[in-house]
Amino acid sequence: MKIKKHTYIKITVTLGLILVTLTGCERGLSEEAELATFPTNGDIFIDSFVGGLDYFPFGGSFAEAFSVDQNESFMGTASMRFDIPVFGVGFGGATFPSTGPRDLSGYDALTFWAKASRGADINEIGFGVNGDTNNQYQVTLQNMPITTNWKKYTIPIPDASKLNQEIGMFWYAEGAENAADEGGYTFWIDELKFERLGTIAQPRPAIFNGIDEMLQTVKGSTTTITGTQTFNLGTGEDIMVIAAPSYFNFMSSDESIAIVNERGEVTILDSGKAIITASIDGVLAKGSLTVDSSLNISSAPTPTRAANTVISVYSNAYTNVNVDTFNGNFGGSTTQTTFLKLGNDDLIFNTNVNFAGIQFQNPTIDASSMNFLHLDVFIVSDTSSPSLSFNIRDRGANGELNTNVNTGGPTEDDQQIDFTIPSAQLVSGQWISVDIPLTGGLATQKNNLAQIAFSGNVDFILDNIYFYE
Repeated sequence: MKIKKHTYIKITVTLGLILVTLTGCERGLSEEAELATFPTNGDIFIDSFVGGLDYFPFGGSFAEAFSVDQNESFMGTASMRFDIPVFGVGFGGATFPSTGPRDLSGYDALTFWAKASRGADINEIGFGVNGDTNNQYQVTLQNMPITTNWKKYTIPIPDASKLNQEIGMFWYAEGAENAADEGGYTFWIDELKFERLGTIAQPRPAIFNGIDEMLQTVKGSTTTITGTQTFNLGTGEDIMVIAAPSYFNFMSSDESIAIVNERGEVTILDSGKAIITASIDGVLAKGSLTVDSSLNISSAPTPTRAANTVISVYSNAYTNVNVDTFNGNFGGSTTQTTFLKLGNDDLIFNTNVNFAGIQFQNPTIDASSMNFLHLDVFIVSDTSSPSLSFNIRDRGANGELNTNVNTGGPTEDDQQIDFTIPSAQLVSGQWISVDIPLTGGLATQKNNLAQIAFSGNVDFILDNIYFYE
Protein backbone atom coordinates (compact mmCIF):
# COMPACT_ATOMS: atom_id res chain seq x y z
CA MET A 1 0.00 0.00 0.00
CA LYS A 2 1.38 3.39 -0.93
CA ILE A 3 1.01 6.12 1.65
CA LYS A 4 0.55 9.70 0.59
CA LYS A 5 3.50 11.72 1.82
CA HIS A 6 3.04 15.04 3.50
CA THR A 7 5.30 17.81 4.65
CA TYR A 8 5.45 19.66 7.91
CA ILE A 9 7.86 22.28 9.14
CA LYS A 10 10.26 20.87 11.69
CA ILE A 11 12.04 23.45 13.80
CA THR A 12 15.19 22.27 15.54
CA VAL A 13 16.56 24.52 18.26
CA THR A 14 20.23 24.07 19.07
CA LEU A 15 21.52 25.75 22.20
CA GLY A 16 25.21 26.38 22.37
CA LEU A 17 27.37 29.17 23.71
CA ILE A 18 25.71 32.49 22.87
CA LEU A 19 27.76 35.63 23.21
CA VAL A 20 25.87 38.85 23.64
CA THR A 21 27.69 42.16 23.97
CA LEU A 22 26.04 44.53 26.37
CA THR A 23 27.88 47.72 27.33
CA GLY A 24 31.18 46.03 26.73
CA CYS A 25 30.36 42.96 28.86
CA GLU A 26 30.01 39.34 27.67
CA ARG A 27 27.07 37.38 29.03
CA GLY A 28 26.94 33.55 28.99
CA LEU A 29 23.90 31.30 28.65
CA SER A 30 21.63 31.49 31.67
CA GLU A 31 21.61 28.43 33.91
CA GLU A 32 17.81 28.61 33.77
CA ALA A 33 17.70 27.98 30.00
CA GLU A 34 16.15 24.66 28.99
CA LEU A 35 16.41 22.55 25.87
CA ALA A 36 13.35 22.66 23.64
CA THR A 37 10.96 19.73 24.12
CA PHE A 38 7.92 18.48 22.23
CA PRO A 39 4.32 18.50 23.51
CA THR A 40 3.34 15.44 25.54
CA ASN A 41 -0.39 15.66 24.78
CA GLY A 42 -1.68 12.15 24.06
CA ASP A 43 -5.23 13.10 23.03
CA ILE A 44 -6.07 12.59 19.35
CA PHE A 45 -9.86 12.79 18.95
CA ILE A 46 -12.08 13.83 21.86
CA ASP A 47 -15.24 15.18 20.15
CA SER A 48 -12.86 16.79 17.63
CA PHE A 49 -9.20 16.66 16.61
CA VAL A 50 -6.95 17.60 19.51
CA GLY A 51 -3.64 19.46 19.30
CA GLY A 52 -3.56 19.87 15.55
CA LEU A 53 -4.17 16.86 13.31
CA ASP A 54 -4.23 16.23 9.56
CA TYR A 55 -6.10 13.67 7.44
CA PHE A 56 -4.35 11.94 4.53
CA PRO A 57 -6.23 9.13 2.70
CA PHE A 58 -4.02 6.37 1.31
CA GLY A 59 -3.53 6.21 -2.45
CA GLY A 60 -6.39 4.27 -4.06
CA SER A 61 -8.62 4.49 -0.98
CA PHE A 62 -12.15 5.88 -0.73
CA ALA A 63 -11.32 9.39 0.50
CA GLU A 64 -14.88 10.09 1.70
CA ALA A 65 -14.80 7.09 4.04
CA PHE A 66 -13.97 9.31 7.04
CA SER A 67 -16.16 11.99 8.59
CA VAL A 68 -17.02 13.42 11.99
CA ASP A 69 -20.39 12.17 13.25
CA GLN A 70 -22.27 14.60 15.49
CA ASN A 71 -25.09 12.10 16.14
CA GLU A 72 -23.10 9.12 17.46
CA SER A 73 -20.59 8.99 20.28
CA PHE A 74 -19.48 6.93 23.26
CA MET A 75 -18.89 10.06 25.32
CA GLY A 76 -19.37 13.72 24.57
CA THR A 77 -20.93 15.01 21.37
CA ALA A 78 -19.12 13.46 18.38
CA SER A 79 -17.11 10.50 17.10
CA MET A 80 -14.94 9.52 14.13
CA ARG A 81 -17.07 7.79 11.49
CA PHE A 82 -15.71 5.39 8.84
CA ASP A 83 -17.99 4.26 5.98
CA ILE A 84 -16.39 1.19 4.38
CA PRO A 85 -17.44 0.67 0.74
CA VAL A 86 -18.78 -2.59 -0.67
CA PHE A 87 -16.52 -5.08 -2.41
CA GLY A 88 -15.26 -3.84 -5.77
CA VAL A 89 -15.60 -0.13 -4.96
CA GLY A 90 -12.36 0.26 -3.01
CA PHE A 91 -11.27 0.39 0.61
CA GLY A 92 -11.14 2.83 3.47
CA GLY A 93 -7.67 3.80 4.61
CA ALA A 94 -5.88 6.87 5.91
CA THR A 95 -3.30 8.21 8.30
CA PHE A 96 -3.97 10.96 10.85
CA PRO A 97 -0.65 12.71 11.58
CA SER A 98 -0.06 15.43 14.11
CA THR A 99 0.86 18.79 12.60
CA GLY A 100 4.00 18.72 14.74
CA PRO A 101 6.03 16.11 16.66
CA ARG A 102 4.80 14.90 20.03
CA ASP A 103 6.65 13.20 22.87
CA LEU A 104 4.72 9.98 23.56
CA SER A 105 7.43 8.32 25.65
CA GLY A 106 5.33 8.62 28.82
CA TYR A 107 2.52 6.40 27.53
CA ASP A 108 2.23 2.64 27.10
CA ALA A 109 -0.75 2.23 24.74
CA LEU A 110 -3.07 3.75 22.16
CA THR A 111 -6.66 3.32 23.35
CA PHE A 112 -10.10 4.04 21.95
CA TRP A 113 -13.73 3.01 22.10
CA ALA A 114 -15.30 1.57 18.96
CA LYS A 115 -18.43 -0.07 17.57
CA ALA A 116 -19.82 -0.96 14.13
CA SER A 117 -23.14 -1.20 12.33
CA ARG A 118 -22.49 -4.95 11.99
CA GLY A 119 -20.03 -7.51 13.27
CA ALA A 120 -16.75 -7.25 11.36
CA ASP A 121 -12.99 -7.21 11.72
CA ILE A 122 -10.78 -4.28 10.77
CA ASN A 123 -7.93 -5.46 8.56
CA GLU A 124 -5.22 -3.18 9.97
CA ILE A 125 -5.21 -0.43 12.56
CA GLY A 126 -2.51 1.24 14.62
CA PHE A 127 -0.15 4.20 14.81
CA GLY A 128 3.29 5.33 13.62
CA VAL A 129 2.63 5.85 9.91
CA ASN A 130 4.92 8.76 9.08
CA GLY A 131 5.97 9.37 5.50
CA ASP A 132 8.86 11.60 6.60
CA THR A 133 10.57 8.73 8.47
CA ASN A 134 9.42 5.87 6.22
CA ASN A 135 7.13 4.61 9.02
CA GLN A 136 10.09 4.01 11.31
CA TYR A 137 7.96 3.25 14.38
CA GLN A 138 4.81 1.85 12.81
CA VAL A 139 2.66 -0.51 14.87
CA THR A 140 -0.06 -2.67 13.31
CA LEU A 141 -2.88 -4.63 14.92
CA GLN A 142 -4.39 -7.00 12.38
CA ASN A 143 -7.96 -8.32 12.07
CA MET A 144 -9.36 -6.45 15.06
CA PRO A 145 -12.87 -7.81 15.80
CA ILE A 146 -15.56 -5.20 16.26
CA THR A 147 -19.21 -5.57 17.29
CA THR A 148 -22.36 -3.47 17.41
CA ASN A 149 -21.68 -2.50 21.04
CA TRP A 150 -19.19 0.07 22.26
CA LYS A 151 -15.99 -1.58 23.52
CA LYS A 152 -12.63 -0.23 24.62
CA TYR A 153 -9.61 -1.35 22.58
CA THR A 154 -5.93 -1.21 23.50
CA ILE A 155 -2.94 -1.24 21.14
CA PRO A 156 0.25 -1.47 23.23
CA ILE A 157 3.42 0.48 22.40
CA PRO A 158 6.36 -1.95 21.92
CA ASP A 159 8.89 0.48 23.43
CA ALA A 160 7.62 3.94 24.30
CA SER A 161 11.11 5.38 24.77
CA LYS A 162 11.43 5.44 20.96
CA LEU A 163 8.46 7.79 20.52
CA ASN A 164 9.87 11.12 21.66
CA GLN A 165 9.31 12.89 18.30
CA GLU A 166 6.36 11.07 16.70
CA ILE A 167 3.72 12.54 14.37
CA GLY A 168 1.96 9.30 13.29
CA MET A 169 -0.94 9.41 15.73
CA PHE A 170 -3.33 6.92 14.10
CA TRP A 171 -3.96 4.98 10.89
CA TYR A 172 -6.29 2.30 9.57
CA ALA A 173 -6.95 0.23 6.43
CA GLU A 174 -10.17 -1.73 5.98
CA GLY A 175 -12.02 -3.08 2.95
CA ALA A 176 -13.80 -6.13 1.59
CA GLU A 177 -11.17 -8.47 0.12
CA ASN A 178 -13.78 -10.57 -1.71
CA ALA A 179 -17.54 -10.74 -2.23
CA ALA A 180 -17.99 -12.77 0.95
CA ASP A 181 -15.95 -10.38 3.12
CA GLU A 182 -17.65 -7.60 5.04
CA GLY A 183 -18.15 -4.35 3.20
CA GLY A 184 -20.80 -1.66 2.98
CA TYR A 185 -20.82 -1.03 6.71
CA THR A 186 -19.88 1.72 9.18
CA PHE A 187 -17.74 1.78 12.28
CA TRP A 188 -17.16 4.54 14.80
CA ILE A 189 -14.19 5.42 17.03
CA ASP A 190 -14.34 7.72 20.05
CA GLU A 191 -12.04 8.83 22.88
CA LEU A 192 -8.95 8.11 20.74
CA LYS A 193 -5.81 8.85 22.74
CA PHE A 194 -2.50 7.60 24.09
CA GLU A 195 -2.66 6.55 27.73
CA ARG A 196 -0.41 5.20 30.45
CA LEU A 197 -2.50 2.32 31.73
CA GLY A 198 0.14 0.71 33.92
CA THR A 199 -1.41 -2.71 33.25
CA ILE A 200 0.54 -3.57 30.09
CA ALA A 201 2.72 -6.50 31.17
CA GLN A 202 4.63 -9.64 30.18
CA PRO A 203 6.35 -8.38 27.00
CA ARG A 204 7.17 -11.22 24.58
CA PRO A 205 8.93 -9.90 21.48
CA ALA A 206 9.57 -12.27 18.58
CA ILE A 207 11.24 -12.29 15.18
CA PHE A 208 10.37 -14.73 12.40
CA ASN A 209 7.21 -15.77 14.33
CA GLY A 210 9.41 -17.02 17.17
CA ILE A 211 11.10 -19.65 15.01
CA ASP A 212 14.84 -20.23 14.68
CA GLU A 213 15.19 -19.79 10.93
CA MET A 214 18.03 -20.82 8.64
CA LEU A 215 18.73 -18.75 5.53
CA GLN A 216 21.06 -19.93 2.81
CA THR A 217 22.30 -16.89 0.98
CA VAL A 218 25.28 -15.30 -0.74
CA LYS A 219 27.86 -12.61 -0.08
CA GLY A 220 26.51 -9.20 -1.12
CA SER A 221 22.85 -10.08 -0.61
CA THR A 222 20.40 -8.44 1.80
CA THR A 223 17.25 -9.54 3.60
CA THR A 224 14.89 -7.88 6.11
CA ILE A 225 13.82 -9.06 9.56
CA THR A 226 10.21 -8.66 10.65
CA GLY A 227 8.94 -8.95 14.20
CA THR A 228 6.05 -8.82 16.64
CA GLN A 229 5.51 -7.79 20.23
CA THR A 230 2.97 -9.46 22.53
CA PHE A 231 1.69 -8.04 25.81
CA ASN A 232 -0.78 -9.16 28.42
CA LEU A 233 -3.44 -6.57 29.25
CA GLY A 234 -5.04 -5.95 32.60
CA THR A 235 -8.07 -7.91 31.38
CA GLY A 236 -5.92 -11.03 31.01
CA GLU A 237 -6.08 -10.79 27.23
CA ASP A 238 -2.94 -11.22 25.13
CA ILE A 239 -2.48 -8.68 22.31
CA MET A 240 0.10 -9.19 19.54
CA VAL A 241 1.07 -6.34 17.24
CA ILE A 242 3.42 -6.15 14.29
CA ALA A 243 6.28 -3.92 15.42
CA ALA A 244 8.47 -2.03 12.97
CA PRO A 245 12.10 -3.25 13.02
CA SER A 246 13.25 0.04 14.56
CA TYR A 247 11.71 -1.00 17.88
CA PHE A 248 14.22 -3.88 18.05
CA ASN A 249 17.88 -3.90 18.94
CA PHE A 250 19.60 -6.42 16.65
CA MET A 251 22.75 -8.42 17.36
CA SER A 252 24.97 -10.41 15.01
CA SER A 253 27.21 -13.19 16.31
CA ASP A 254 29.80 -12.32 13.65
CA GLU A 255 29.69 -8.82 12.19
CA SER A 256 32.40 -9.72 9.68
CA ILE A 257 29.81 -12.04 8.07
CA ALA A 258 26.50 -10.19 8.59
CA ILE A 259 25.39 -6.86 10.04
CA VAL A 260 21.90 -5.51 10.77
CA ASN A 261 20.84 -1.87 10.76
CA GLU A 262 18.01 -0.34 12.80
CA ARG A 263 15.57 -0.99 9.95
CA GLY A 264 16.10 -4.73 10.30
CA GLU A 265 18.02 -4.93 7.02
CA VAL A 266 20.61 -7.72 7.11
CA THR A 267 23.63 -7.23 4.84
CA ILE A 268 25.84 -10.23 4.07
CA LEU A 269 29.45 -9.04 3.99
CA ASP A 270 31.35 -12.29 3.48
CA SER A 271 31.01 -16.05 3.16
CA GLY A 272 30.35 -17.91 6.42
CA LYS A 273 27.73 -18.24 9.14
CA ALA A 274 26.27 -15.75 11.61
CA ILE A 275 23.31 -15.81 13.99
CA ILE A 276 21.03 -12.77 14.20
CA THR A 277 19.08 -12.20 17.42
CA ALA A 278 17.06 -9.24 18.71
CA SER A 279 15.55 -7.65 21.79
CA ILE A 280 13.06 -4.92 22.67
CA ASP A 281 13.73 -2.75 25.71
CA GLY A 282 16.12 -5.36 27.12
CA VAL A 283 13.80 -8.36 26.61
CA LEU A 284 15.28 -11.02 24.31
CA ALA A 285 13.06 -11.78 21.33
CA LYS A 286 12.05 -15.36 20.65
CA GLY A 287 13.36 -16.64 17.34
CA SER A 288 16.57 -16.06 15.42
CA LEU A 289 18.04 -16.07 11.95
CA THR A 290 21.12 -18.12 11.08
CA VAL A 291 22.57 -16.93 7.79
CA ASP A 292 24.75 -19.29 5.80
CA SER A 293 26.33 -17.35 2.96
CA SER A 294 28.19 -20.27 1.42
CA LEU A 295 25.83 -20.55 -1.56
CA ASN A 296 27.19 -19.79 -5.00
CA ILE A 297 24.39 -17.97 -6.82
CA SER A 298 24.60 -15.83 -9.93
CA SER A 299 22.05 -13.28 -11.10
CA ALA A 300 19.18 -14.54 -13.22
CA PRO A 301 19.26 -14.00 -17.00
CA THR A 302 18.26 -10.46 -17.94
CA PRO A 303 14.91 -10.40 -19.81
CA THR A 304 15.04 -9.04 -23.37
CA ARG A 305 11.33 -8.90 -24.28
CA ALA A 306 9.88 -5.45 -24.97
CA ALA A 307 8.07 -3.95 -21.99
CA ASN A 308 4.88 -3.38 -24.00
CA THR A 309 4.56 -7.15 -24.57
CA VAL A 310 4.88 -8.06 -20.88
CA ILE A 311 2.81 -7.97 -17.68
CA SER A 312 5.40 -8.32 -14.93
CA VAL A 313 4.71 -9.82 -11.50
CA TYR A 314 8.30 -9.69 -10.24
CA SER A 315 11.32 -8.48 -12.19
CA ASN A 316 13.84 -5.67 -11.99
CA ALA A 317 13.66 -5.35 -15.77
CA TYR A 318 10.03 -4.16 -15.85
CA THR A 319 7.42 -2.22 -13.89
CA ASN A 320 5.61 -4.75 -11.70
CA VAL A 321 1.88 -5.01 -10.97
CA ASN A 322 0.60 -4.92 -7.40
CA VAL A 323 1.10 -8.23 -5.57
CA ASP A 324 -0.83 -8.94 -2.35
CA THR A 325 1.57 -11.61 -1.11
CA PHE A 326 4.42 -13.78 -2.36
CA ASN A 327 3.47 -16.46 0.17
CA GLY A 328 -0.23 -16.97 0.83
CA ASN A 329 0.51 -18.88 4.06
CA PHE A 330 -2.07 -21.53 3.22
CA GLY A 331 -3.11 -23.85 6.04
CA GLY A 332 -0.55 -26.63 6.38
CA SER A 333 2.10 -24.83 4.40
CA THR A 334 5.65 -25.02 5.73
CA THR A 335 7.13 -22.82 3.00
CA GLN A 336 9.15 -19.84 4.23
CA THR A 337 9.68 -16.95 1.81
CA THR A 338 12.46 -14.39 2.12
CA PHE A 339 13.88 -11.80 -0.26
CA LEU A 340 17.50 -11.60 -1.36
CA LYS A 341 19.30 -8.79 -3.12
CA LEU A 342 22.26 -9.78 -5.26
CA GLY A 343 23.83 -6.60 -6.58
CA ASN A 344 20.91 -4.84 -8.29
CA ASP A 345 18.92 -8.05 -8.68
CA ASP A 346 16.03 -8.78 -6.29
CA LEU A 347 15.27 -12.47 -5.75
CA ILE A 348 12.54 -14.52 -4.00
CA PHE A 349 13.91 -17.41 -1.91
CA ASN A 350 11.53 -20.23 -0.88
CA THR A 351 12.75 -22.73 1.72
CA ASN A 352 11.14 -25.67 3.57
CA VAL A 353 8.92 -25.97 0.52
CA ASN A 354 5.75 -28.03 0.37
CA PHE A 355 3.26 -25.56 -1.15
CA ALA A 356 2.50 -21.83 -1.22
CA GLY A 357 1.24 -19.20 -3.63
CA ILE A 358 1.75 -15.73 -5.06
CA GLN A 359 -1.54 -13.80 -5.01
CA PHE A 360 -2.55 -10.65 -6.88
CA GLN A 361 -6.25 -10.04 -6.28
CA ASN A 362 -6.20 -6.27 -5.75
CA PRO A 363 -6.46 -5.96 -8.66
CA THR A 364 -6.37 -9.19 -10.63
CA ILE A 365 -4.32 -9.46 -13.85
CA ASP A 366 -5.98 -9.19 -17.26
CA ALA A 367 -3.73 -11.40 -19.40
CA SER A 368 -6.20 -11.71 -22.29
CA SER A 369 -3.52 -10.79 -24.84
CA MET A 370 -0.81 -12.91 -23.22
CA ASN A 371 0.15 -16.45 -24.24
CA PHE A 372 2.73 -17.59 -21.67
CA LEU A 373 3.88 -17.22 -18.07
CA HIS A 374 7.67 -17.00 -17.74
CA LEU A 375 9.68 -17.80 -14.59
CA ASP A 376 13.40 -18.11 -13.89
CA VAL A 377 14.05 -20.79 -11.26
CA PHE A 378 17.30 -21.55 -9.40
CA ILE A 379 17.29 -24.88 -7.53
CA VAL A 380 19.17 -24.68 -4.23
CA SER A 381 18.63 -28.01 -2.47
CA ASP A 382 19.85 -31.31 -3.87
CA THR A 383 17.46 -34.25 -3.51
CA SER A 384 17.32 -37.71 -5.10
CA SER A 385 13.74 -37.28 -6.36
CA PRO A 386 13.22 -33.53 -6.93
CA SER A 387 9.76 -32.20 -7.80
CA LEU A 388 8.41 -28.71 -8.51
CA SER A 389 5.05 -27.77 -10.04
CA PHE A 390 3.29 -24.48 -10.75
CA ASN A 391 -0.43 -23.71 -11.04
CA ILE A 392 -1.93 -20.58 -12.60
CA ARG A 393 -5.45 -19.77 -11.39
CA ASP A 394 -8.11 -17.23 -12.24
CA ARG A 395 -10.74 -15.82 -9.91
CA GLY A 396 -13.74 -16.79 -12.02
CA ALA A 397 -16.86 -14.87 -12.94
CA ASN A 398 -18.08 -14.80 -9.33
CA GLY A 399 -15.11 -12.67 -8.32
CA GLU A 400 -13.84 -15.11 -5.70
CA LEU A 401 -10.69 -17.20 -5.63
CA ASN A 402 -12.03 -20.63 -4.72
CA THR A 403 -9.18 -23.11 -4.60
CA ASN A 404 -8.33 -26.27 -2.75
CA VAL A 405 -4.57 -26.22 -2.59
CA ASN A 406 -4.29 -29.56 -0.82
CA THR A 407 -6.10 -31.39 -3.64
CA GLY A 408 -4.37 -29.34 -6.31
CA GLY A 409 -7.47 -28.00 -8.01
CA PRO A 410 -9.89 -25.08 -8.20
CA THR A 411 -13.54 -25.11 -7.16
CA GLU A 412 -16.74 -23.52 -8.51
CA ASP A 413 -16.10 -21.42 -11.63
CA ASP A 414 -12.32 -20.97 -11.36
CA GLN A 415 -9.96 -22.35 -14.00
CA GLN A 416 -6.40 -23.58 -13.58
CA ILE A 417 -3.32 -24.60 -15.56
CA ASP A 418 -0.95 -27.17 -14.05
CA PHE A 419 2.69 -27.36 -15.10
CA THR A 420 5.37 -29.65 -13.69
CA ILE A 421 9.04 -29.06 -14.42
CA PRO A 422 10.59 -32.36 -15.58
CA SER A 423 12.67 -33.78 -12.73
CA ALA A 424 15.69 -34.16 -15.03
CA GLN A 425 15.80 -30.34 -15.36
CA LEU A 426 15.78 -29.76 -11.58
CA VAL A 427 19.55 -29.59 -11.30
CA SER A 428 20.82 -27.62 -8.30
CA GLY A 429 23.15 -24.68 -8.79
CA GLN A 430 21.82 -23.32 -12.09
CA TRP A 431 19.05 -21.14 -13.48
CA ILE A 432 16.17 -22.80 -15.35
CA SER A 433 13.95 -20.75 -17.67
CA VAL A 434 10.34 -21.95 -17.55
CA ASP A 435 7.62 -20.90 -20.02
CA ILE A 436 4.09 -22.11 -19.25
CA PRO A 437 1.47 -21.90 -22.06
CA LEU A 438 -1.83 -20.28 -21.03
CA THR A 439 -3.98 -22.99 -22.59
CA GLY A 440 -6.90 -25.27 -21.67
CA GLY A 441 -9.91 -23.93 -19.79
CA LEU A 442 -7.92 -20.97 -18.52
CA ALA A 443 -7.42 -19.76 -22.10
CA THR A 444 -10.99 -18.39 -22.08
CA GLN A 445 -10.66 -16.82 -18.61
CA LYS A 446 -7.30 -15.07 -18.75
CA ASN A 447 -8.82 -11.68 -17.91
CA ASN A 448 -9.10 -12.35 -14.18
CA LEU A 449 -5.89 -14.12 -13.08
CA ALA A 450 -5.32 -14.05 -9.33
CA GLN A 451 -2.74 -16.61 -8.26
CA ILE A 452 0.43 -18.52 -9.13
CA ALA A 453 0.66 -21.46 -6.73
CA PHE A 454 3.53 -23.91 -6.44
CA SER A 455 4.28 -27.22 -4.72
CA GLY A 456 7.34 -29.44 -4.48
CA ASN A 457 10.18 -30.68 -2.29
CA VAL A 458 13.09 -28.46 -3.30
CA ASP A 459 14.26 -25.08 -2.00
CA PHE A 460 14.41 -22.64 -4.89
CA ILE A 461 14.86 -19.01 -5.92
CA LEU A 462 12.48 -17.15 -8.26
CA ASP A 463 13.09 -14.19 -10.53
CA ASN A 464 11.60 -12.61 -13.67
CA ILE A 465 7.99 -13.71 -13.21
CA TYR A 466 5.95 -12.23 -16.05
CA PHE A 467 3.21 -12.93 -18.59
CA TYR A 468 4.10 -12.26 -22.23
CA GLU A 469 2.64 -12.33 -25.72
